Amino acid sequence: MAQPGGPNNHALPKSTDWCPLNMPIADRIRLSLMMFLNYVIWGSWYVTLGAYLTITLKFTGTEAGAVFGTTALACMISPFFVGLIADRFFASERVLAALHLLGAVLLFFVTKATSFFAVYTLMFAYCLCYFPTIALTNSLTLQHLKDTGRDFPLIRVFGTLGWIAIGVTIGRLGVETSTVPFLLAAGASVVMSIFSLTLPHTPPPSKGQSVTLRRILGLDALVMLKRPSFAVFAVASILACIPLTFYFSFTNATAFSPTDVMPLSRWAKLAMMLQSALSIVMSA
Repeated sequence: MAQPGGPNNHALPKSTDWCPLNMPIADRIRLSLMMFLNYVIWGSWYVTLGAYLTITLKFTGTEAGAVFGTTALACMISPFFVGLIADRFFASERVLAALHLLGAVLLFFVTKATSFFAVYTLMFAYCLCYFPTIALTNSLTLQHLKDTGRDFPLIRVFGTLGWIAIGVTIGRLGVETSTVPFLLAAGASVVMSIFSLTLPHTPPPSKGQSVTLRRILGLDALVMLKRPSFAVFAVASILACIPLTFYFSFTNATAFSPTDVMPLSRWAKLAMMLQSALSIVMSA
Protein backbone atom coordinates (compact mmCIF):
# COMPACT_ATOMS: atom_id res chain seq x y z
CA MET A 1 0.00 0.00 0.00
CA ALA A 2 1.38 3.39 -0.92
CA GLN A 3 2.78 5.55 1.86
CA PRO A 4 2.50 9.34 2.00
CA GLY A 5 5.72 10.94 0.80
CA GLY A 6 5.20 14.67 1.22
CA PRO A 7 3.16 17.58 -0.07
CA ASN A 8 3.19 16.24 -3.63
CA ASN A 9 1.51 13.01 -2.64
CA HIS A 10 -1.06 13.08 -5.42
CA ALA A 11 -2.38 9.95 -7.07
CA LEU A 12 -0.58 8.82 -10.19
CA PRO A 13 -2.28 7.59 -13.32
CA LYS A 14 -2.78 3.86 -13.30
CA SER A 15 -0.74 3.50 -16.48
CA THR A 16 2.41 4.68 -14.65
CA ASP A 17 1.67 3.41 -11.17
CA TRP A 18 3.97 0.44 -11.61
CA CYS A 19 6.98 2.54 -12.57
CA PRO A 20 9.68 2.82 -9.84
CA LEU A 21 10.84 6.09 -11.37
CA ASN A 22 7.64 8.02 -10.72
CA MET A 23 9.49 10.30 -8.28
CA PRO A 24 11.52 13.17 -9.82
CA ILE A 25 14.65 11.69 -11.37
CA ALA A 26 16.85 14.40 -9.82
CA ASP A 27 15.65 13.47 -6.33
CA ARG A 28 16.13 9.79 -7.05
CA ILE A 29 19.72 10.36 -8.18
CA ARG A 30 20.51 12.47 -5.14
CA LEU A 31 19.04 9.97 -2.70
CA SER A 32 20.84 7.08 -4.38
CA LEU A 33 24.14 8.94 -4.29
CA MET A 34 23.51 9.78 -0.65
CA MET A 35 23.21 6.07 0.15
CA PHE A 36 26.30 5.27 -1.90
CA LEU A 37 28.47 7.85 -0.11
CA ASN A 38 27.15 7.02 3.35
CA TYR A 39 28.18 3.39 3.02
CA VAL A 40 31.47 4.18 1.29
CA ILE A 41 32.38 5.99 4.51
CA TRP A 42 31.50 3.04 6.74
CA GLY A 43 33.06 0.45 4.46
CA SER A 44 36.31 2.42 4.25
CA TRP A 45 37.40 1.71 7.82
CA TYR A 46 35.14 -0.95 9.31
CA VAL A 47 36.48 -4.04 7.52
CA THR A 48 40.15 -3.13 7.93
CA LEU A 49 39.97 -1.73 11.47
CA GLY A 50 40.95 -5.02 13.10
CA ALA A 51 44.04 -5.40 10.90
CA TYR A 52 45.14 -1.84 11.59
CA LEU A 53 44.70 -2.18 15.34
CA THR A 54 46.37 -5.57 15.79
CA ILE A 55 49.09 -5.45 13.11
CA THR A 56 50.04 -1.77 12.95
CA LEU A 57 49.26 -0.53 16.47
CA LYS A 58 49.96 -3.92 18.11
CA PHE A 59 46.74 -3.87 20.13
CA THR A 60 45.71 -7.08 21.85
CA GLY A 61 42.62 -8.95 20.74
CA THR A 62 40.79 -7.64 23.80
CA GLU A 63 41.72 -4.05 23.00
CA ALA A 64 40.75 -4.43 19.36
CA GLY A 65 37.43 -5.98 20.40
CA ALA A 66 36.80 -3.08 22.77
CA VAL A 67 37.36 -0.57 19.95
CA PHE A 68 34.94 -2.51 17.76
CA GLY A 69 32.50 -2.39 20.66
CA THR A 70 32.23 1.37 20.26
CA THR A 71 30.01 0.74 17.23
CA ALA A 72 27.51 -1.21 19.34
CA LEU A 73 27.53 1.41 22.10
CA ALA A 74 26.97 4.16 19.55
CA CYS A 75 24.07 2.25 17.98
CA MET A 76 22.41 2.04 21.40
CA ILE A 77 23.01 5.68 22.31
CA SER A 78 22.47 7.39 18.95
CA PRO A 79 18.66 6.81 18.86
CA PHE A 80 18.40 9.12 21.87
CA PHE A 81 20.10 11.85 19.85
CA VAL A 82 18.02 11.23 16.75
CA GLY A 83 14.75 11.04 18.67
CA LEU A 84 15.37 13.96 20.99
CA ILE A 85 17.19 16.46 18.77
CA ALA A 86 17.36 15.59 15.08
CA ASP A 87 13.70 14.60 14.76
CA ARG A 88 12.43 17.70 16.54
CA PHE A 89 14.59 20.75 15.92
CA PHE A 90 16.64 20.50 12.72
CA ALA A 91 16.14 19.52 9.09
CA SER A 92 17.55 16.05 8.42
CA GLU A 93 19.90 17.17 5.63
CA ARG A 94 21.52 19.78 7.88
CA VAL A 95 22.02 17.27 10.67
CA LEU A 96 23.66 14.91 8.18
CA ALA A 97 26.00 17.66 7.01
CA ALA A 98 27.05 18.57 10.55
CA LEU A 99 27.57 14.97 11.68
CA HIS A 100 29.69 14.03 8.68
CA LEU A 101 31.84 17.16 8.93
CA LEU A 102 32.54 16.48 12.60
CA GLY A 103 33.13 12.82 11.76
CA ALA A 104 35.76 13.78 9.18
CA VAL A 105 37.69 15.72 11.80
CA LEU A 106 37.55 12.83 14.28
CA LEU A 107 38.70 10.31 11.66
CA PHE A 108 41.69 12.50 10.84
CA PHE A 109 42.71 12.53 14.50
CA VAL A 110 42.32 8.74 14.65
CA THR A 111 45.18 8.50 12.16
CA LYS A 112 47.39 10.40 14.63
CA ALA A 113 46.47 8.36 17.71
CA THR A 114 48.53 5.36 18.79
CA SER A 115 47.49 4.57 22.37
CA PHE A 116 44.48 2.44 23.21
CA PHE A 117 42.81 5.19 25.25
CA ALA A 118 43.16 7.77 22.48
CA VAL A 119 41.97 5.44 19.71
CA TYR A 120 39.06 4.17 21.80
CA THR A 121 37.93 7.67 22.76
CA LEU A 122 38.17 9.03 19.22
CA MET A 123 36.45 6.02 17.65
CA PHE A 124 33.65 6.17 20.21
CA ALA A 125 33.13 9.87 19.51
CA TYR A 126 33.21 9.18 15.77
CA CYS A 127 30.71 6.34 15.98
CA LEU A 128 28.35 8.62 17.89
CA CYS A 129 28.52 10.92 14.87
CA TYR A 130 28.32 8.31 12.13
CA PHE A 131 25.72 5.77 13.21
CA PRO A 132 22.85 8.25 13.58
CA THR A 133 23.35 8.95 9.86
CA ILE A 134 22.16 5.45 8.98
CA ALA A 135 18.77 6.15 10.54
CA LEU A 136 18.72 9.68 9.16
CA THR A 137 19.43 8.65 5.57
CA ASN A 138 16.72 5.99 5.80
CA SER A 139 14.12 8.32 7.29
CA LEU A 140 15.00 11.13 4.88
CA THR A 141 14.56 8.78 1.93
CA LEU A 142 11.30 7.32 3.19
CA GLN A 143 9.77 10.77 3.64
CA HIS A 144 10.25 11.52 -0.05
CA LEU A 145 8.93 8.28 -1.51
CA LYS A 146 5.36 7.69 -2.63
CA ASP A 147 5.55 3.91 -2.31
CA THR A 148 8.17 3.01 0.29
CA GLY A 149 7.82 -0.75 -0.04
CA ARG A 150 8.50 -0.62 -3.76
CA ASP A 151 10.87 2.31 -4.16
CA PHE A 152 13.09 2.21 -1.05
CA PRO A 153 15.03 -0.99 -1.96
CA LEU A 154 15.92 0.47 -5.37
CA ILE A 155 17.58 3.42 -3.61
CA ARG A 156 19.03 1.61 -0.60
CA VAL A 157 20.82 -0.87 -2.88
CA PHE A 158 23.27 1.89 -3.78
CA GLY A 159 24.51 1.75 -0.20
CA THR A 160 25.51 -1.88 -0.76
CA LEU A 161 27.20 -0.91 -4.01
CA GLY A 162 29.16 1.78 -2.16
CA TRP A 163 30.27 -0.72 0.48
CA ILE A 164 31.42 -3.15 -2.22
CA ALA A 165 33.18 -0.47 -4.28
CA ILE A 166 35.29 0.90 -1.43
CA GLY A 167 36.14 -2.59 -0.16
CA VAL A 168 37.44 -3.66 -3.55
CA THR A 169 39.32 -0.36 -3.94
CA ILE A 170 41.11 -0.66 -0.59
CA GLY A 171 41.93 -4.29 -1.28
CA ARG A 172 43.44 -3.45 -4.68
CA LEU A 173 45.48 -0.63 -3.15
CA GLY A 174 46.82 -2.94 -0.43
CA VAL A 175 46.56 -0.30 2.30
CA GLU A 176 44.60 -2.27 4.91
CA THR A 177 47.14 -1.88 7.71
CA SER A 178 47.82 1.82 7.10
CA THR A 179 45.91 4.98 7.97
CA VAL A 180 44.75 5.38 4.35
CA PRO A 181 41.29 3.80 4.95
CA PHE A 182 40.60 6.38 7.67
CA LEU A 183 41.78 9.20 5.43
CA LEU A 184 39.57 7.92 2.60
CA ALA A 185 36.64 7.82 5.01
CA ALA A 186 37.44 11.34 6.21
CA GLY A 187 37.58 12.64 2.65
CA ALA A 188 34.33 10.91 1.76
CA SER A 189 32.78 12.40 4.91
CA VAL A 190 33.69 15.93 3.79
CA VAL A 191 32.15 15.23 0.37
CA MET A 192 29.06 13.78 2.04
CA SER A 193 28.78 16.79 4.34
CA ILE A 194 28.73 19.19 1.40
CA PHE A 195 26.49 16.96 -0.68
CA SER A 196 23.96 16.64 2.17
CA LEU A 197 23.12 20.33 1.79
CA THR A 198 21.85 19.62 -1.74
CA LEU A 199 19.43 16.91 -0.61
CA PRO A 200 15.67 17.49 -0.69
CA HIS A 201 14.63 19.64 2.22
CA THR A 202 13.32 17.42 5.01
CA PRO A 203 11.87 19.28 8.03
CA PRO A 204 12.07 17.57 11.43
CA PRO A 205 9.23 15.02 11.39
CA SER A 206 8.46 15.28 15.12
CA LYS A 207 8.57 19.06 15.40
CA GLY A 208 5.97 20.37 17.82
CA GLN A 209 5.23 17.00 19.39
CA SER A 210 5.49 16.57 23.13
CA VAL A 211 8.73 15.13 24.49
CA THR A 212 8.17 12.10 26.68
CA LEU A 213 10.59 9.56 28.11
CA ARG A 214 8.63 6.81 26.39
CA ARG A 215 9.18 8.41 22.98
CA ILE A 216 12.84 9.18 23.66
CA LEU A 217 13.49 5.55 24.61
CA GLY A 218 11.55 4.33 21.58
CA LEU A 219 9.23 2.21 23.70
CA ASP A 220 6.33 2.91 21.35
CA ALA A 221 8.07 0.81 18.73
CA LEU A 222 7.95 -2.28 20.97
CA VAL A 223 4.31 -2.76 20.01
CA MET A 224 5.59 -3.96 16.63
CA LEU A 225 6.93 -7.08 18.35
CA LYS A 226 3.33 -8.26 18.56
CA ARG A 227 3.54 -8.90 14.82
CA PRO A 228 5.07 -12.38 14.35
CA SER A 229 6.90 -11.42 11.18
CA PHE A 230 8.60 -8.46 12.86
CA ALA A 231 9.42 -10.45 15.99
CA VAL A 232 11.11 -13.15 13.91
CA PHE A 233 12.98 -10.49 11.95
CA ALA A 234 14.22 -8.80 15.17
CA VAL A 235 15.42 -12.06 16.73
CA ALA A 236 17.06 -13.22 13.49
CA SER A 237 18.84 -9.87 13.10
CA ILE A 238 20.27 -10.06 16.62
CA LEU A 239 21.48 -13.62 16.13
CA ALA A 240 22.99 -12.82 12.73
CA CYS A 241 24.90 -9.83 14.07
CA ILE A 242 26.77 -11.92 16.66
CA PRO A 243 28.93 -13.94 14.21
CA LEU A 244 28.96 -10.97 11.81
CA THR A 245 30.84 -8.88 14.38
CA PHE A 246 33.47 -11.58 14.86
CA TYR A 247 33.75 -11.90 11.09
CA PHE A 248 34.45 -8.23 10.50
CA SER A 249 36.58 -7.84 13.63
CA PHE A 250 39.22 -10.47 12.93
CA THR A 251 38.92 -11.90 9.41
CA ASN A 252 40.86 -9.12 7.72
CA ALA A 253 43.62 -9.27 10.35
CA THR A 254 44.35 -12.86 9.34
CA ALA A 255 43.96 -12.36 5.58
CA PHE A 256 46.05 -10.67 2.91
CA SER A 257 43.35 -8.21 1.90
CA PRO A 258 39.58 -7.71 1.94
CA THR A 259 39.54 -9.11 -1.59
CA ASP A 260 41.45 -12.23 -0.54
CA VAL A 261 39.20 -14.29 1.75
CA MET A 262 36.23 -11.94 2.06
CA PRO A 263 34.79 -11.77 -1.48
CA LEU A 264 32.02 -14.26 -0.79
CA SER A 265 30.16 -11.67 1.26
CA ARG A 266 30.10 -9.31 -1.70
CA TRP A 267 28.94 -12.03 -4.10
CA ALA A 268 26.25 -13.03 -1.61
CA LYS A 269 25.07 -9.40 -1.45
CA LEU A 270 25.04 -9.16 -5.22
CA ALA A 271 23.01 -12.37 -5.45
CA MET A 272 20.47 -11.03 -2.95
CA MET A 273 20.32 -7.73 -4.84
CA LEU A 274 19.56 -9.61 -8.05
CA GLN A 275 16.91 -11.67 -6.30
CA SER A 276 15.32 -8.49 -4.88
CA ALA A 277 15.32 -6.82 -8.29
CA LEU A 278 13.68 -9.84 -9.91
CA SER A 279 11.07 -9.93 -7.14
CA ILE A 280 10.20 -6.27 -7.71
CA VAL A 281 9.91 -6.76 -11.45
CA MET A 282 7.77 -9.88 -11.10
CA SER A 283 5.49 -8.30 -8.49
CA ALA A 284 5.01 -5.22 -10.69
